[in-house]
Amino acid sequence: MRTVLAAQDDDLEPVAHDWRLVPGALVVWAAALAGLLLHWALGLLIGSVAVLLGMFLLRRGLRVWPLVVAGVLAVWPVTTAIHSAAADPLRAEAGKQGTREFDLVVAERPRPVRSAGFGATPTGVRSVVIPADTVGDSRVLVLAPVAGWSEVLPGQPVRARGTLAPAEPGTLTVAVLRVRGPPVSVGDPPGHQVVARDLRNGLREVAGVLDPDAAGLLPALVDGDTDALSEVVEDQFRVAGMSHLLAVSGANLAIVCVAVLSLLRLAQCGPRGSAVGAGVALVGFVVLVGPEPSVLRAGVMGAVGLLALALGRERSAVPALAATVLLLVVVDPGLAVAPGFALSVLATAALVLLVPRWVERMTRARVPRLVAEALAVPAAAHLATAPVVAGMNGQISLVAVVANLVAAPVVAPVTVLGVLAAVLAPVWGWAAEACVRLAGPEVDWLIRVARWAADVPWASIAWPTGWSGGALAVGVLVVLAVALRGWGQVVAIGLVAVLLVLVPVRVLAPGWPPDGWAVVACGVGQGDAIVLATGVPGRAVLVDTGPESAPVDACLDRLGVDRVPLLVLSHLHADHVGGLAGVLAGRSVGGIGVGAGRAPAWAWEQVQEEAGRAGVPLLRLSPGQRLTWPGLAIEVLAPEQGESGPEPEGTEINNRSVVLRAETAAGRVLLTGDVELDAQADLLTSGTDLAADIIKVPHHGSGYTSPEFLAAVGARVALVSVGADNRYGHPSPRTLDVLARMRALVVRTDRDGDSAVVPDGGQPAVVRRGGERSPPG
Repeated sequence: MRTVLAAQDDDLEPVAHDWRLVPGALVVWAAALAGLLLHWALGLLIGSVAVLLGMFLLRRGLRVWPLVVAGVLAVWPVTTAIHSAAADPLRAEAGKQGTREFDLVVAERPRPVRSAGFGATPTGVRSVVIPADTVGDSRVLVLAPVAGWSEVLPGQPVRARGTLAPAEPGTLTVAVLRVRGPPVSVGDPPGHQVVARDLRNGLREVAGVLDPDAAGLLPALVDGDTDALSEVVEDQFRVAGMSHLLAVSGANLAIVCVAVLSLLRLAQCGPRGSAVGAGVALVGFVVLVGPEPSVLRAGVMGAVGLLALALGRERSAVPALAATVLLLVVVDPGLAVAPGFALSVLATAALVLLVPRWVERMTRARVPRLVAEALAVPAAAHLATAPVVAGMNGQISLVAVVANLVAAPVVAPVTVLGVLAAVLAPVWGWAAEACVRLAGPEVDWLIRVARWAADVPWASIAWPTGWSGGALAVGVLVVLAVALRGWGQVVAIGLVAVLLVLVPVRVLAPGWPPDGWAVVACGVGQGDAIVLATGVPGRAVLVDTGPESAPVDACLDRLGVDRVPLLVLSHLHADHVGGLAGVLAGRSVGGIGVGAGRAPAWAWEQVQEEAGRAGVPLLRLSPGQRLTWPGLAIEVLAPEQGESGPEPEGTEINNRSVVLRAETAAGRVLLTGDVELDAQADLLTSGTDLAADIIKVPHHGSGYTSPEFLAAVGARVALVSVGADNRYGHPSPRTLDVLARMRALVVRTDRDGDSAVVPDGGQPAVVRRGGERSPPG
């Protein structure tokens, strides 16, 4: 069964693709997908139907042996593997959540789990996730602390004691093992894994000669090591649609190989030399990162794209891709539900089906081939993977194609120089450092491109998540394909514009930020970040930074704030200072105001270090101080300088929060940090004028809020900065009841996201990002 794809232009020769293996690959994939997500019997049914249909067509004289073979493989071993995992005794034992000791074999490198800090717990990586196999070949996922587990390697035997928990449904993993301490015992890892680890460690160490952002990005680009990657940079890459460069994926490998191939063609190496050079780059990636399943999958997919593009064997590319999909799913049926697998297949399919045709059209239009390939590769990969990315991330990047186009030329040099640095680091440190310094400008360029793309207004648009979001994105692409073929071109392009731009922009975020905004409570999760307008565009005062860098950075970007004359840290708990790096990234900050507290010690050290690195002075705030800007005045109300002695802990730290009273265009604002009952009582008895139109409710609306304190403030708008589904019970129903009796308009960032207070006829009104204007009731 062979189909000839007709060219759209009369002067183009048709290209024949052999599609005979494609139905078989789809049968095996569908059987694994249905068996994992629904029931193993459905996989058996799909495979049996394929066999019966194939036998019927054979009797009719059609050569469909690949379909019959694929049906047999779908029945066995694919469905049998899924059934074995479903019936695994560990799955039932995990439901009882018992504790026992296991002998494990590590399957992949540990993946760090980054968690947002709260209170005295810092933001950062405190645990790792490790896929592993038990002695009985049952797949388990190990959730363990960093200490003792971060350095285990694939193939290494480990004995561990932990508590079993049910695994996520729809995978071959039968249980999750939660481990609290280090391994009971650790065996020797394979020698090649030790070499690969030493190379990765050498690259990470030698990359330290670059600036911190670049030093963290280089290992991520070369071997997927994101341990030292800045959270701000990672978020900018995500918004810019460049996050595939931070992981070893099929699309990433294909783009890198094409870039290397282009350089070798430019050097007149010839077809075979170019293919060999690009192949060396591919093998170097796989060796450096390690032969893990995800890396091998990416290598296979990248090799298929390399063969199709470098050697020009378009006719064999489709059967090669189909055979690769079939083989990989048969070997590991769990890949059928892996987003990375789908991204690899789609990106590679785009490279072998779309890119050659697009390049041919552009070259016939007298576009240089190198330029045509540079344009076609990121565009095809982005369009093909957009449905999966949209369903996974809940957003579509509108700048991804341009950002990847601008970034692509430096990816290959960075990769080659990074691999050389990793290889040379153990023997010639000076040579490795020279390679890193040569790669430095290119890495800085990637950071600038990601930052520029992420700062573009509407760089990404919100999109429904899950299967519905993916299906909607597919529909948009179908409309786009119709437009490109010239059928109803005007109508099709109009529909694409509505679906991709007008609908999400108007429905999800109308006119943000609102004109004349005075106060904005940023949606930063379980933490505080309050922005006060100064009356000068682009300039605002910020009170607290939330627990992580990326959310507060994104909030300030949405508001167009690039100058912060004063950043106030109400106190040093992680949910108020953890995002400091995000504020300092790419902005001019005049000073960081702090109160009398210096606890927790780790947080104070972090603030000093980050402020010093950015060259921003630390300013001591004391009661009675008054600071003014054209449209804003702030007065410090508390706390008083405490007595000398040991630093406070827990609730005492909260009670030493800096309390501010701000005069804004929307009215008076009381900013309370996390003050609890004792500090609230002190403010009441001190005779301080607490009356305000707007209050930032203390401590995320916790139950430790005095009704008398709220009554003394008498606010018409109550801002509750709180994270969705937090484990602390914030905001307290009791506090919400008090505010309701006061007829205050309660605004919660867990439900409303970024929320702005604007002046409206002499009273404050609230505009929610994506919602309507709400005056107080």
